[in-house]
Amino acid sequence: MPAARKVPSGPAQVVEAIREAILSGDYVPERRLVEADLSERFEVGRGAVRSALLQLDSEGLVERIPNRGARVRAVSLAEAIEITEVRMVVEALCAAKAAQRATEAEIAELCEMGERMAAAVDAGAVMTCSELNNRLHRRVLEMSGQGIAEGVIERLRGQSVRHQFRLAVQPGRPSVSLPEHLAIIDAICRRNPEAAERAVGHHIGSVIDALRSANNSPSFPVS
Repeated sequence: MPAARKVPSGPAQVVEAIREAILSGDYVPERRLVEADLSERFEVGRGAVRSALLQLDSEGLVERIPNRGARVRAVSLAEAIEITEVRMVVEALCAAKAAQRATEAEIAELCEMGERMAAAVDAGAVMTCSELNNRLHRRVLEMSGQGIAEGVIERLRGQSVRHQFRLAVQPGRPSVSLPEHLAIIDAICRRNPEAAERAVGHHIGSVIDALRSANNSPSFPVS
C-alpha cells in the first residue's frame, strides 16, 4: 500500500488526491478501492472518502459495483478513441480562444516550452516529452479562459490518460507529435485563432489515428 499522505479534508481536496493517485498509476484499472485503506492513506475520514468516490464515479474514473464497493474503471481503447474525438472539438475551440487572449508573457512562456519540448525529443527523454506535452495542453486550456471547457477536458483526459500515456511512450511517437505541438504554439503566438484551431485538430486527429492503429498492436493493451 502506498505511504500515508495527509491531505486537506475539504471534499474537493480529497477528490483531487484520489484522482491523482489513480492517474499516476498507484491504482490500476479494476483495482478495488477500499474506503478504509484510502482513509488511512490520505488520513481523512471514511465519509470524505465515500463522497470522493461518488464524485469520481460521476467522472467515469471509478465504478461502484453492487455489494462489492468501488474499483478503478477500465476504459477500453474504443472508448478512449471516442473520448479523444470529443476532446478534439473542445480543445480546438480553446486553442482559438487562447490565440485571441494570449498575453506577451504567455507567448514567451509557450515559446520557451516549445524549445524545451524540442530539446527533450533530441535527447530521447521520453518521460520529459510526455510531461511537457501534457503541460502544453493544460496551459492552452488555462489561457483560453473557458472554464467549463477546461473542466470537461480534464475529466475526459482523466478517463483516457492510460491510453494516452502508452501512446506517448511508443518508439518514434515524440518525433511525430513534436512538429504538431510546435504548430499549435506557433499559431497561438501569432494570435491566429483559425490556424490554432486547425493545428489542434490536426494534432489530435493524429492521436486518434495512432490509437486506432494501436488496436492491431499486440504490445498495446486494449483495456
